[in-house]
Amino acid sequence: MTTATLEGTTREQLWDGRVIDCDVHANVPSIEALFPYMDPLWVEWTTERGWTGPAAVSMAYPPASARACRELWRPPDRPPASSLELLQEHILEPWRTERAVVSCYYGIDYLRHPDWAAALARAVNDWLVAEWLERDPRLVGSLVVPARDPAAMAAEIRRVGRHPQIVQVLLPVRNERLWGQRVWHPVLAAIAELDLVLGLHYGGTGEEAPSATGWASWYVEEYAAEWQSYAAQVTSLVAEGAFQRFPGLRVAVLEGGFTWVPAWCWRMNKEWKGLRREVPWLDRPPLDIVRDHFRFSVAPADIGPPEHLRRAIEWLESDDALMFATDYPHEYQDDLGVLIEALPEAARPKLMSESARAWYRL
Repeated sequence: MTTATLEGTTREQLWDGRVIDCDVHANVPSIEALFPYMDPLWVEWTTERGWTGPAAVSMAYPPASARACRELWRPPDRPPASSLELLQEHILEPWRTERAVVSCYYGIDYLRHPDWAAALARAVNDWLVAEWLERDPRLVGSLVVPARDPAAMAAEIRRVGRHPQIVQVLLPVRNERLWGQRVWHPVLAAIAELDLVLGLHYGGTGEEAPSATGWASWYVEEYAAEWQSYAAQVTSLVAEGAFQRFPGLRVAVLEGGFTWVPAWCWRMNKEWKGLRREVPWLDRPPLDIVRDHFRFSVAPADIGPPEHLRRAIEWLESDDALMFATDYPHEYQDDLGVLIEALPEAARPKLMSESARAWYRL
């Protein structure tokens, strides 16, 4: 088996056309790797406190688990996905990837110190640009923001978002407030102004429990229930009128699956018909808004029985909704071949490259 396989199938057996990977990860190998991109004040501040990094990353991805790294991609001498060379060896070359969207979820949302969070976001973004994007023209990237401070978020988006290889702003799916609420409009305005994608990504921390009814006992509970956080954020962005206020806003739902979307859309359309007087700015059914403004990565795909998968895809009523992702270096048991087979033939190039090409302006 080569590194070009997923679940024992070669790249050629799966797909022989173009590939754009909409979600690969870069991991900061150590806090010291960010020191060249920090003001001396923050290097001293970090060193004096013995601070090694936000705890949110290990909370979202337990380091020794397959969820954090597929064994095939786990290097013996350094953290997974911590260098461009590893990404090239594991994904870009074996998959003959034309373009890849690189994200670094470093858990900056975990920090409550406003100045430190903003400084760390700057350092991560400058590190990503210098150490990854500018060293490989196949790469484009997501910038990170200090997710508790709308003004600082908008400032960081405008500072680095004009870089030609930055295409997305990474927002964690868990947050203290839903992203559609008006307090975040300055952030959405900055994203729309620079024609970037809002990347709604797994992870995030808030003051409250991650579920509507309390804290889970086990990681599997928390992870399996995470689609509820995605559904809440999609609902918020749609119902609060984000796309009427910012008509060009585009959202990529990353690591959230997609098979739940048709049921959500059916329910939201139903409630909108009965309660539309409450949200008069919604001038069309929510499903139509989702088709126009959202795309969904397929890692994890949550495939299930093939006949049910085909029905879920039919209910999306769109050939453009799905974008291929390896979610490198994380592991899932999804069978990409089953997903490709379930799609109409005309939709397969869109899944593997063309939807991402259009969404990210590649």
